[in-house]
Amino acid sequence: MSIIAERLDRISPSLTIAMATKARALKAAGRDVISLSAGEPDFDTPQFVKDAAIAAIQRGETKYTDVAGTMALRKAVAEKFRRDSGLDYKPEEIIVSTGGKQVIFNAMVATLNAGDEAIIPTPCWVSYPDIVALADGKPVFVPCGQNNGFKLRAEDLEAAITPKTKWVFINNPCNPTGAAYSKEDLRAICDVLLRHPNVWVFTDDIYEKLAYDGFKPATIVEVEPKLRSRTITMNGCSKAYAMTGWRIGFAGAPVEMIKAMDKLQSQSTSNTSSISQAAALAALEGPQGFIDEMVAVYKTRRDLVVSMLNAAPGIACHKPEGAFYVFPSVHGCIGKTSKTGKKINNDEDFVLALLDEEGVAAVHGAAFMYPGHFRISYATDTESLREACTRIQRFCQGLR
Repeated sequence: MSIIAERLDRISPSLTIAMATKARALKAAGRDVISLSAGEPDFDTPQFVKDAAIAAIQRGETKYTDVAGTMALRKAVAEKFRRDSGLDYKPEEIIVSTGGKQVIFNAMVATLNAGDEAIIPTPCWVSYPDIVALADGKPVFVPCGQNNGFKLRAEDLEAAITPKTKWVFINNPCNPTGAAYSKEDLRAICDVLLRHPNVWVFTDDIYEKLAYDGFKPATIVEVEPKLRSRTITMNGCSKAYAMTGWRIGFAGAPVEMIKAMDKLQSQSTSNTSSISQAAALAALEGPQGFIDEMVAVYKTRRDLVVSMLNAAPGIACHKPEGAFYVFPSVHGCIGKTSKTGKKINNDEDFVLALLDEEGVAAVHGAAFMYPGHFRISYATDTESLREACTRIQRFCQGLR
């Protein structure tokens, strides 16, 4: 009899992490590999944020905090929601967790009973379905095609809702597509949700600050305040502030929900790092201008990658509104054979052959519940991106 619990059979290791790990291993073995698989800013954490962490250490702020985070940080998070989206959360309606992933885990484990359904628009971030499944829920996938900019349509949401639906996920901007929802985009979705009073919304806004060409992503409660009583608004410091390793995610929600998530967190990690909280406080309250500078660089990279990928035979790449990913179609490459004789039967074959033959690491679309595509992160230096796209063009040109 295995010692491993059966619940682990419901989930898989993160395929984005797996591809990044494989790329690192090949690099360590001496291969020339350009990894475009990780969802992590290549910018350093701002110096003033690092200085705040050092100062907190020197002040001796190295003890436990409240499980939900320091009062100072929760107030700063509430102010961030107010400043950026006009949302009115009190500190007791805020929780700080060890990254956005723990916020999602807390919410799902605290609320899902066996058989409860969570609607997840696809393509989706790889962890949503597994977290739902681990919490005894049932992921319900709603495909969102490139012909609608990879965005959820109101009629498709309506059709997916059943008496068992407890959650709807909205990721804005989206990982892996970069698709982003405006107020107008979300209005029709909110209208559907208003007709279903037992359905809650989990809105993952972690890429909110990374948007281009004047586009401003909206969030559910901003568009429809009547949904506030059944919405969790999640955000964090990882992407906008280049603080992935600091592990700071946070959320605003009704007090009852926050108390449930706090209760669960108290028996798992308790509070997140006190030093990371001090750094996050500085990030939220300090100068924000560096974010615009970072976004300008990302925009240049996005435009380069989209242009070069669309010049590759068999690839069609949609230009995203936000985040730092593109999610091109490889349908024009499937069924062909590479120069070394590898048959491209699907998107996974494509990315594995690309890695093997050209040393470019990307993640196949099936990992995001949307086959026939692959994800590239352009959160890497421009010259590496240019070289990687040149290699992708060469690989596609060699397919027969």
